[in-house]
Amino acid sequence: MTRYLYFAVGLVLIVAALPLRAADRPHAGTGSRNTTVWTNEDLERLHSLGLISIVGRIDEVNSTPPHATGPYERTEDPEWYAGRAEELREELESRQSQLREYKQAIEDARSLRKTTAGVNLYESDIALAPEAGIEILESHVSEVQAEINALEDLARRHDIPAGTLRGQ
Repeated sequence: MTRYLYFAVGLVLIVAALPLRAADRPHAGTGSRNTTVWTNEDLERLHSLGLISIVGRIDEVNSTPPHATGPYERTEDPEWYAGRAEELREELESRQSQLREYKQAIEDARSLRKTTAGVNLYESDIALAPEAGIEILESHVSEVQAEINALEDLARRHDIPAGTLRGQ
């Protein structure tokens, strides 16, 4: 029993002594904090002695390359506007063509010209009233026209000539 008592007292003394001993030693990174400020003259002197090498030195006269530009901004590129306007014009023509064909099909059905025997189940507007189909196609045309208008406004804000959007 006394053996356990000695063991417990010894363990308590060791645990108590460890933090006291750690407090006497200097901690990592807290040694002398002498700050050295290196000037360009100091670096030149060390470089001339061969003690350091400076990689990628830039001449002070030509500090900026002649072709240095900022990151690519597509809103500043007239070619981007021309390409995007061409895509939107093609889409607008396609949507307007769909609308014309749909209106012509409705007119043909009303006058019973060019009727076919059967129902085309592959058509997407099969369960819609003809007027609802026209409204949907007209809204598609309006959406594309709104995108073209927004592109024109963006071009105007970035001083892109209006002819660029028309492919001129």
